[in-house]
Amino acid sequence: MVLFQPHGGRSQAEGDALLALVTQGLLQAAIFNPDDLDATFESIKASGAEVLVEPTSQPWGVQDCAFRNPSDNLVQIAQA
Repeated sequence: MVLFQPHGGRSQAEGDALLALVTQGLLQAAIFNPDDLDATFESIKASGAEVLVEPTSQPWGVQDCAFRNPSDNLVQIAQA
């Protein structure tokens, strides 16, 4: 399930390329926005999930982290 428009704000060529990657299953990710990233991170980490990225402050103003779930999906959590 994709919850964004591949062509939204992108050129036709960029949107087509992104859509092709998504439909091929090459961009498997879910992104969530919790009220408290640190608490959410600790809860998921304690469950035994594979931590890919510890909470990190990004230059564009968000803090995020990433996990891999048991089905091998990338799960990214970001808080602005």
